[in-house]
Amino acid sequence: MLSTNLREQSSLMARLLHLVDCLLVVGYLTALVYWYRVPWSDYYTRLVIITFVLCLVTFQSFQLYRSWRGWKVYKEFYVIIRAWVTIIGLLLFYFFIFKISEGYSRVVFMIWSTTTPFLLFLVHMSARKILRFYRERGKNVRRAVIAGAGDLGLSLVRELETIPWAGIEVMGFFDDKVSEEPRLARMGKPVLGDIGMMAEYLSKNDIDYVYIALPMRAERKIFSILRECRSLGSRIYLVPDLYVFGLHHAEIQSLGKMLLLNFNPHTEWKRGFDVLFSLSVLILSSPLMLLIALLIKLEDRGPVIYRHKRITAAGKEFDCLKFRTMRVGADRELADILENNPEYKEEWEHTFKLKNDPRITRIGKLLRKTSLDEFPQFINVLIGDMSVVGARPIVGGELSAFYGDSAGRYVSMKPGITGPWQVSKRSDVDDYQERVDLDDWYILNYSLWTDIKIILRTIYIMFKRDGAY
Repeated sequence: MLSTNLREQSSLMARLLHLVDCLLVVGYLTALVYWYRVPWSDYYTRLVIITFVLCLVTFQSFQLYRSWRGWKVYKEFYVIIRAWVTIIGLLLFYFFIFKISEGYSRVVFMIWSTTTPFLLFLVHMSARKILRFYRERGKNVRRAVIAGAGDLGLSLVRELETIPWAGIEVMGFFDDKVSEEPRLARMGKPVLGDIGMMAEYLSKNDIDYVYIALPMRAERKIFSILRECRSLGSRIYLVPDLYVFGLHHAEIQSLGKMLLLNFNPHTEWKRGFDVLFSLSVLILSSPLMLLIALLIKLEDRGPVIYRHKRITAAGKEFDCLKFRTMRVGADRELADILENNPEYKEEWEHTFKLKNDPRITRIGKLLRKTSLDEFPQFINVLIGDMSVVGARPIVGGELSAFYGDSAGRYVSMKPGITGPWQVSKRSDVDDYQERVDLDDWYILNYSLWTDIKIILRTIYIMFKRDGAY
């Protein structure tokens, strides 16, 4: 009943938006005519009627009122442009056939024809904002199930969790091989049954979407789902398992009508961006860095910079630079601390960090809380050992103990001063596998825009000062 009501509400909102669009188009035309003091005539009356009818038919035929859940904004704008160009083309043809173009103001028509799609887009974005507001609060939600509880299905759930405004709630998985496991338990998404039980489940429950997240080699199961479930009221989508190749940051390209996977994406921008950004930061922050160096020196007369071996591209080690935040000789103290404090030892073996490390100095606590201790790493970036944005800098022991199959992906790129771990939970991530997953996510999704968003988010978190120690 809940899903039925949601469908009815969605259909009503789509029809209402359709009517608003049509009225906006003709209303805007009328307003321009009066604004430019053009005498109203029968020509404009007929134009308003014809335009209204064309909008009713054309906007619907271009599927402008489909569900845009999870779609990029520019896709909707593209459809609006296509539909509007079609309407303008039909109107120009109408003017030409009946030789009536002289009956209209060219200025009014030019302004109307070029600015209307932007007004329509503004209305649709407002509608999106309203729907996002309600969906993020658990209303106007669509329910979905996923066929396939492997890596592809789990990745789909994680992606949906990053876009709560799409309003898609995954009820669970159907899978013939995977039963309950820790990753599913953490997500709170149960295995509802095997693939053969899906049709019965759909017939008894109101499910809006079915996502097939099975490997392409399972074509028999895929065809079985399509054959048995397409008539049960749910929209069915196939998630291609190109994700397997995407882990190496492949790009989809076209060759004529064929799709290709390019394993050699253009990444030269990253080094250039790293150099320019790091130089800017080092120059602008040099007075602050000198002040920090002075405070560290005054506290205990020890060295200002701490060097620690970390892993970079191709598995090579490098000296990762930081402002020293611990007492002189802190490395030698670690063994005694772990031996005498079992809780510290357990925490260290789990995360390679201590949340309340007794070795941290007074100035060190402030530097860690604000992440200012990491500013010397911009020198590492200039040298070429690190990137501004990337996976977490880790030690060799972490790579061999925790990364497993992801180790090869990790060493395919340079580690970063900041990254997705920094803008999510930072050091508060308790499950080390989550850290590995975040590194994998970045290697899969890195781009200039992704890097810029992570940098902006990092600056915000530095001032918020959550999760660092």
